[in-house]
Amino acid sequence: MVDSIDESKNVELTDEDLEENSKGELIKLAGKLRDRRNELNQLASERASDRDDLNAKTREKVDEAQEHREKRDELNEEVQEHKEKRNELNAKANELFDEVEQLKNDLKLDEGKSIEDLEEEIEDLEFKQQTEVLGPEEERELIEKIENKREKLQSKKEKLDQNADLEEIKEEAEEVRAEASTHHQKVTELADEAQKHHNQMIEAYREADEIRDEADEKHEEFVDAQEAADRHHEDFVRVQKRLRELDKKEEEAEREAREEKEEAAREEAEEIYQKFKEGETLDTEDLMKLQKTGLL
Repeated sequence: MVDSIDESKNVELTDEDLEENSKGELIKLAGKLRDRRNELNQLASERASDRDDLNAKTREKVDEAQEHREKRDELNEEVQEHKEKRNELNAKANELFDEVEQLKNDLKLDEGKSIEDLEEEIEDLEFKQQTEVLGPEEERELIEKIENKREKLQSKKEKLDQNADLEEIKEEAEEVRAEASTHHQKVTELADEAQKHHNQMIEAYREADEIRDEADEKHEEFVDAQEAADRHHEDFVRVQKRLRELDKKEEEAEREAREEKEEAAREEAEEIYQKFKEGETLDTEDLMKLQKTGLL
């Protein structure tokens, strides 16, 4: 809210004041106008100083916001770089995992039971053969089962041995996926940091707008005070001009009175001088009048 000046302290001047007030009254009025003008100029100066301080703070906040903007943009560029790297690595990992699956399908390693399951089943069957009393037929069937499972186990192991690259490819795929996860983590961290700078930028701009509004109000207050000071100064100048006119009139009146007095003195001196020429006796006062006018 604009802080208006106290109108009750202002000094008013009318044309009637200029024309009808006495010289003494005008001198007093000029003093009031001068004092109020000086007060208003001081007030305007203070308000201008406050406005300038606020404008400086506004610039500081705008600079702060710009710094956050630049930092946010830098971080967003880094985010984009890590995103691109992450996507490249994920694509590569997907290709490697697809290759692993293709190799598994080619080797049919997923068909039937796993190596671990086969080894466990063989161990159980051998334990049964060693610990249980079996008939000849049961013994023969058990041995056939053990041999059959050993053949399957051997076949799977041979396939794995023949395709040692499978585990290497799988390990490489996992390493690539882990590297992609690292870049994803950086994306998350940098994006969070960029968002913080974005929020700080928005806040700094908001504060700058608030301070700018205060500065604008203070400028309005400055203008009000300066305009009032200028009005008082203009009225002060008008009164000073009127006083000079009155001084000039007084001087002219005094000069006219002095000239009239001198003219009267000359006329009187000439009359006295005429009497002197006619032989009349002059007293001391008459002689002094003649001396003053240069007739004697």
